[in-house]
Amino acid sequence: MPRRQDGTARLHVPGGPPVPLEIAASYRARTRGLLGRDTVDGALLLTPAASVHTFRMRFAIDVAYLDRHLTVLAVRTMRPGRLGLPRLRARHVLESTAGAMEGWGLRPGVRVRFEDAPA
Repeated sequence: MPRRQDGTARLHVPGGPPVPLEIAASYRARTRGLLGRDTVDGALLLTPAASVHTFRMRFAIDVAYLDRHLTVLAVRTMRPGRLGLPRLRARHVLESTAGAMEGWGLRPGVRVRFEDAPA
């Protein structure tokens, strides 16, 4: 399960290399998300979260909705200026640069895991 504090970790998708992960668990970090950035190195995990928006974003993003067991419920690409509908069973949301998640093999039904980043 994701940590309950902001920080960094690694995302593991079965069959793929570890992906750098930022964790946004505080209200402030979740609200800021990817706003004001031009890209993201790896992925950003918003927890807890069930929906996202891309208002004031500078680039298109991939969004993966995860349930409480870290199983992917859905993956969507969102252009800037969009509002994503809440996912009923979603507990966490992963965000990355558009196209990245397909390259990682992230799709509905895949169960991911997180590991603390090395010190």
